[in-house]
Amino acid sequence: MNLSKQLAAVALAVAAPLVSAQTVVDDKALADESQGANWLSYGRTYSEQRFSPLTQIDTKNVGKLALEWQLPLPNDTSLLATPLVVDGVMYFTGTWNVTRAVDARSGKLLWEYDPKVIEHSGDRLRIYWGTSRGLGYWKGSVVIATTDGRVIALDAKDGKAKWSAQSTDVNSHFYISGYPKIFHGKVLVGNGGTEHGAARGYVTAYDIETGKQAWRFYIVPGNPADGFEDAAQEMAAKTWTGEWWKHGGGGNTWNGFTYDAEFNQILIGTGNGSPWNRKVRSPGGGDNLFLCSIVALDADTGKYKWHYQTTPGETWDYNSSMDIVLADLKVKGKTVKALMHAPKNGFFYVIDRNNGKLISADKIAKVTWASHIDLKTGRPVEMEGQRYEKGSAVVWPSAFGAHNWHAMSFNPKLGLMFVPKVEMPGKYDDSKNQLIDWQSPKTSFDPAVDAGFGSDIPKGSGISALIAFDPLKGKKVWEVPLDGFWNPGTMATAGDLVFQGRANGTFAAYDAKTGKELWSRFLGLGISAPPITYSVDGKQYVSILVGWGGAAISIAGGSANAQYGWAYRAQTRRLYTFSLDGKDAMPVFEPQVFPKPIIPTDFTLEPERVAKGKAVYVSHCLMCHGAGVVSGGGAPDLRASPIPLAHDSLKAVVVKGALRSRGMPQFAEITDDELDSLQHFIRSQAIATANGLKDGEEPKSGVAPTASPAKGAEG
Repeated sequence: MNLSKQLAAVALAVAAPLVSAQTVVDDKALADESQGANWLSYGRTYSEQRFSPLTQIDTKNVGKLALEWQLPLPNDTSLLATPLVVDGVMYFTGTWNVTRAVDARSGKLLWEYDPKVIEHSGDRLRIYWGTSRGLGYWKGSVVIATTDGRVIALDAKDGKAKWSAQSTDVNSHFYISGYPKIFHGKVLVGNGGTEHGAARGYVTAYDIETGKQAWRFYIVPGNPADGFEDAAQEMAAKTWTGEWWKHGGGGNTWNGFTYDAEFNQILIGTGNGSPWNRKVRSPGGGDNLFLCSIVALDADTGKYKWHYQTTPGETWDYNSSMDIVLADLKVKGKTVKALMHAPKNGFFYVIDRNNGKLISADKIAKVTWASHIDLKTGRPVEMEGQRYEKGSAVVWPSAFGAHNWHAMSFNPKLGLMFVPKVEMPGKYDDSKNQLIDWQSPKTSFDPAVDAGFGSDIPKGSGISALIAFDPLKGKKVWEVPLDGFWNPGTMATAGDLVFQGRANGTFAAYDAKTGKELWSRFLGLGISAPPITYSVDGKQYVSILVGWGGAAISIAGGSANAQYGWAYRAQTRRLYTFSLDGKDAMPVFEPQVFPKPIIPTDFTLEPERVAKGKAVYVSHCLMCHGAGVVSGGGAPDLRASPIPLAHDSLKAVVVKGALRSRGMPQFAEITDDELDSLQHFIRSQAIATANGLKDGEEPKSGVAPTASPAKGAEG
C-alpha cells in the first residue's frame, strides 16, 4: 500500500497503541546507557556514543538478518535523519521536515505532520535543500527544527502542534538542517548560512514546555561599536582584526551538540569563517574565536565556560560541527571525563571536558595543512604555503573534510571509535578574488556558493573508508575501503557489530573487532542516513532511512556522485527495518538512471553567451543542480531536461515559479538575456558530455546527434 493510501486509511489519526507508553523521556532516561529498547535522541543517549547495549543480534547470527518491513516514501527525496523510537513508536523527519510516526513493529503509519516549509520560505527557498538530520523527544513532545528556521513542538500522540518559535530572521539567509538538541527542559538549535552571505552564527535555547527563548549565544563577536552581549564576546573580539563584522564572521553551528549532564554544560561544535578566506574577513590575522571550536556553555544560562579551538584562524572551511562523543577514558592510569571529536581538519581530538584541556590529537587521514598538534600549547603546527598566501594551494583534506557530519560511533567495551573517513584534497585559490565577495547580507537570497565548485568533480576525485580508531593509542585498528567519498554515519552494538550504509546502496554489518563484513543487503538507492537499533517485546530490530542526498550531492554533484545512477526521483525512497526472523520480501527496485544529454541539431553556441550563462548558473543554479551541470541526484540533471530547450518553458519554471511546489525556487529578477545565456551554458555542458570533452574544453558547435532525456530525469 502506498503512503497516500495509508494516510487515507488512518485519516491521520493515531491507531490504538500496540505498546503501552511507560517511558518518561527526561534527563534520567536520556542519560541511561543500560536500556536498549528505545532510541531516544540523535546519538541514542546524552553521550552521543551511538552504541546500543542490545545483544540479540551479534556476530554469530547477524547473517540471518532479513527484512521485517519497509515503508515507501514516494514524495521524499533526500533522507538524512536519525529516527527515534519510544515505546514501540518510531518518529522521523523526511524531506521538507515532514514528520511521521509509525508503529515500530509493522511500519504502519500513525500520523503525519507537514510544517509547510515551502509555503513559509518565500525567496529563502533558493538556499534550501529541504534536508533534516533528525528530531528530538521530551515528555510526550516531539520537537522538530524546520529548514525555514522554526522550532515546533508536536504532541507525540497525534502530531498536533503545541507551539512554534521562529529561531532565524525571516529576512536573513539562515536555515536549519540539523537536529534540535533537547536537555534539562530546553531545546537547542543552531543554523547554517555561512556560505550565502555575511553571517554571524549563534545558537538558541528554548523552554521545552512553552517555546519561550531561554538564552542565545553568539559564536563570533559583532561590531564593537554596538557593545558586546557578554564578556566572552569581548574576549573573542581581541582575536579578530579589521572590520570583520561587515563580512559577518561566520561560525554558524548546524550540527554537533552534546549535553554533558555531569557538568551541566552544553558542548557545541562551531562552524567555519564567513567568508572562508581569513585574509578577507580578518586581514591582520588572529585566531578568530569562536570559529572551528568546541565551546562549553552553562546549560541553564548559556554563559561561556571554556573553549578549545581546533583550527585557529581557519581559512579552509574546516568547521567543527561534527559530533562530540562523551566517555570515561583511562588516561595514564587515571579516569578522565573526556570528549572525543573528529572535525573536518583531519585530526582526532581527546579533550578533558571539565576544563577543555587537550589530551591528545592524532591524524586519521592525510593532512598537509599542519604537521601535528603541539600538546603543550594545544595549537596546530602549520605547514608553509597551505594558507594559499601566494595565490593557490592544494591542501589535504578538502572542504568536505576528513570527517564530515556523518556520525561516528563508540564501543566502550572495546574502546574503539568507528569513523566514516574521507581522503580528498581541495584546491584553494584567492588569486582571482575567490570567496571574498561577501560585503553585506544578500537580501536577494542569492544561493551562490563561492567554493570553487563551478566545474565538474570527476569520478575518482576522492576515496573513503570506515575505520576503527583507538583514541587512547591514537592509532587505526582496522580499515574497510568504501565506494566514492560520501558515505553515511555508523552505529555500534554490544553484539560487537558496526552497521553502516554506503553510497552505492549497500547496507552492511561488520565485526567490530576485525572489520570483517558479516552481512549486507542492497537497498536500491544510495544511503545518506545513519542506522538505529531498538527492541519491542524482546525482539531486536535495525532500521535505516534510504534516500540519497545532502550538501555534497547537491552542491558538488558532478560525476563523482552521478556515477551511481541515483538520478533525481528515479528511485523510491524508503524506511527499512530488519530482524533475525524477518519474512517480508525485498521490494522491486527501480533501475539506475544515467541522464543522457539532449543535443538539439539546430542549436548553435555563442561563446560570449556561454561565459555569461556560466556566471548565472554558478550564482543561481549550482547549489542544487551540481557542479558543471552534472547533477549528483539532488535535483534534475539540466543537461537531460527538456525545460531548458525552450525560452518559454525555462522562463515559466525559473522566473515565474511553475515548479515551486516541488521545491524549485523562483528567480523573478532574472532577465530574458540572462535566461538565453543560461540556455547556452547548459547546452555547452550537454554538448561537451556528448562529445567526450574534458572539463574546461569548450565545444565549438551545437551540432550533435539528438539524444532523448532519461526517464525520471526531466524537470
